[in-house]
Amino acid sequence: MPAMTLIAPAAPALAAIDMGSNSFRLEVAQLSSGQYRRRLYLKESVRLGAGLDEDSRLTEEAMQRGLACLHKFADALRGFAPERVRAVATQTLREARNRDEFLARAEAALGFPIEVISGREEARLIFAGVARLQVSRQPRLVIDIGGRSTEMILGRGLQPEQAESFQVGSVGLSIRFFPDGQLTAEAFRQAQIAAGAELEEALSIYKPSRWKQALGSSGTVGAVSQVLAAAGITDGRITPDALRWCMDRALEAGHVDALKLPGLKEDRRPVVAGGLCILYTLLTQFGIQELLPAKGALRQGVIFDLAERLGDEGDATAPRLDMREASVLALQQRFGVDIAQADRVQALALSLHRKLQPQAPREARRELGWAAALHEMGMMVSHHDHHRHTAYLLAHVDAPGFSQNQLRRLGELALGQRGGLRKMDAQLRDETFLWQLLALRLAVVIHHGRDTVSTRALQLTHTGRKVDVRLPRAWMHDHPRTLFLLREELDAWTRSGVLELSLS
Repeated sequence: MPAMTLIAPAAPALAAIDMGSNSFRLEVAQLSSGQYRRRLYLKESVRLGAGLDEDSRLTEEAMQRGLACLHKFADALRGFAPERVRAVATQTLREARNRDEFLARAEAALGFPIEVISGREEARLIFAGVARLQVSRQPRLVIDIGGRSTEMILGRGLQPEQAESFQVGSVGLSIRFFPDGQLTAEAFRQAQIAAGAELEEALSIYKPSRWKQALGSSGTVGAVSQVLAAAGITDGRITPDALRWCMDRALEAGHVDALKLPGLKEDRRPVVAGGLCILYTLLTQFGIQELLPAKGALRQGVIFDLAERLGDEGDATAPRLDMREASVLALQQRFGVDIAQADRVQALALSLHRKLQPQAPREARRELGWAAALHEMGMMVSHHDHHRHTAYLLAHVDAPGFSQNQLRRLGELALGQRGGLRKMDAQLRDETFLWQLLALRLAVVIHHGRDTVSTRALQLTHTGRKVDVRLPRAWMHDHPRTLFLLREELDAWTRSGVLELSLS
């Protein structure tokens, strides 16, 4: 790994960390008037995906490799504001059963939050990186073969039209079919069959009639492209004949330790066989005559997406374009949410939250707003226990722009919007979550009648864990049912021992 260079926290700089299954990458860049300028790029082969045991748990050795790399990245990011750094983790941490344990240690090592993103979100961000750095108006197929997953995206211009993720990657396939490093014709055949079985369902979606150009992003494609160019087989483009040449050289070598492909880096040697099998399967099954290496990748897509959230693309007047807002609206429509009720609860919850935690981070406020906007989406399943249905849906839905971590937090807020508080014991230890949930529950109670209730007279103050809710006597007289529910709510919090609420 190159020597560390400390980066000054210049205001326009943005940083992305891609915690892939094979390698961890850090990219620092500036966006100015639409131009992308890289300031730093670091990559380390961590092989996190190779550290999943038979129970889908990360081994301590694998975790230590990841933590050591993140400590180095933290040194390079010293001085960066948290909102200008985004770290994303992909398939290995989607699978790992002990991911929460690792994430806690990883966030402590890195010094910034880490988001586990869904496969479709990963695909969307990959396309964002490619589309912005390699602009084209023609319909394109973008492929990214990672360590434990492969993403395929159809899109035109900057807009992805179809994005999917498949659980087959170079690390996983290599471990399964070339576990001892032996490179045999039968192992290649079986690996290609397995890859084809995983990808077969996508044949009708990504058929050649839907795209004019095929691009390959990131590690496996880049490594094979470099080999072909160094050997003079092609100019870097990947074709079925060129891949057969690579596999013939692998069979001649007989073992990964003896494989000497020109331009092949040492960290790619253990996983190249699996990568070749996936590539050959993709090209032959999907009718790809040539696959061109792309300029962009996931990490650049993360930076572009972060810049849009911050309104930070070199134009101070540019509006913020947060994909998550569009996703919330789409979910409201999809699940038939009562928009008027959602708006009422959202407005009051945010107003109460400002009184409870005036210095709350911007993301905390936005999470509360989204949770309020979606708090009744479970009504589509059943009115009874709709909060539980909402929590389940949010924890499992694909919502562009959101990480799995953030969707889970929205689901936890939705789960806690009503009912007993004991089920939220663990979450209420987090003070940010505590004030979010109190604001949401009070807003739900006050607007339980699904009509507009004047709340301007409502006063909310707190000292430490003591909260005082003040309402005029006339208001309480006019809203006896709301007052009854409000008193029950205050009693529930007091019984929980987390807060002491009083009504005056």
